[in-house]
Amino acid sequence: MATVETNDAASELRSQFLQVLRSRRPSEVPLSVIPGKPVKDPFFQESPKPTFSEAMASCPKEDIPNSNELLQEENFYLTTEEGGQGILPVLVLSMKESEKKRRPTIVFLHSTNKCKEWLRPLLEVTSASRGYIAVAIDSRYHGERATSITTYRESLVSSWKNGDTMPFIFDSVWDLIKLVDYLTEREDVDPSKIGITGESLGGMHAWFAAFVDTRYSVVVPIIGVQGFGWAIEHDKWQARVNSIKAIFEEASADLDKSAIDKEVVQKVWDRIAPGLASQFDAPYTVPTIAPRPLLILNGADDPRCPLGGLEIPESRTLEAYEKANCTQNFKLIAQPGIGHQMTPLMVKEASDWFDRFLKV
Repeated sequence: MATVETNDAASELRSQFLQVLRSRRPSEVPLSVIPGKPVKDPFFQESPKPTFSEAMASCPKEDIPNSNELLQEENFYLTTEEGGQGILPVLVLSMKESEKKRRPTIVFLHSTNKCKEWLRPLLEVTSASRGYIAVAIDSRYHGERATSITTYRESLVSSWKNGDTMPFIFDSVWDLIKLVDYLTEREDVDPSKIGITGESLGGMHAWFAAFVDTRYSVVVPIIGVQGFGWAIEHDKWQARVNSIKAIFEEASADLDKSAIDKEVVQKVWDRIAPGLASQFDAPYTVPTIAPRPLLILNGADDPRCPLGGLEIPESRTLEAYEKANCTQNFKLIAQPGIGHQMTPLMVKEASDWFDRFLKV
């Protein structure tokens, strides 16, 4: 495993980002664990409910006798701050062990409108046949933290209107800092081997959590890393905006615009996620993950994460890994012919990457 050596610029950028996260926090509370129960009817904010993922079903696995009997499940809540959204639902799957030992751990993060239970196929394979402790959470305003099919959408509009929350990416990153606080204290977790990955919105969460918190030691964002500022500058923002269009329509009306344009997009990002399209954008934050192993997985034809917006982040990140003498720790794969979609190839590449760096 590469040793994390924080330089002054990266440390300063992390400090600035933490200041932004703390600027809209309710009062902090002691981290505590509240017992929970399995979710019988997982809540999705999309209709019809998703039922199957070819990509997740393709996850590499080994046949282990009696794996179902040996699989153990934990459901609980972490208190990350005051208020209802400060209760973080957590799902952990692991194999029963005859002797206590610290094991590598992977945190999985879901995409927009889904929930932690959607990721269960990945958690089961990762823990039952590959020996990891597998963890998933509900991101802000999703899963057990949602009350209606429009909860997340309403939270985004409220953030634009009131400027008191950051439901797009940043608030969930705060939860991931608190999650790793908890994981590093577990007797069965190896605190030096905690990986993080996610799909789409979850990929963005993984990217920013790894940027701000170096305890995430192996990082695999899937269809999440993108250049927000580049997209505005090059008029490639439409697909990303359309994925959460309600907030931009609201902002456009508030700004007396007849249609959404790049000025609206810039103002929304500045309001709901300050710095997302400027000092905390990919060209500045992705390189700070070096020298930790980082695999970026995208579709070559993904309109939400256009490849043009990754040229500068990729070159700067490669330079950071070259300076750290560990270019083998960085890889970007853009799968040809693929849009905004997690594929079996991406799942296999992610699995191999974690095995390579967390099982040493």
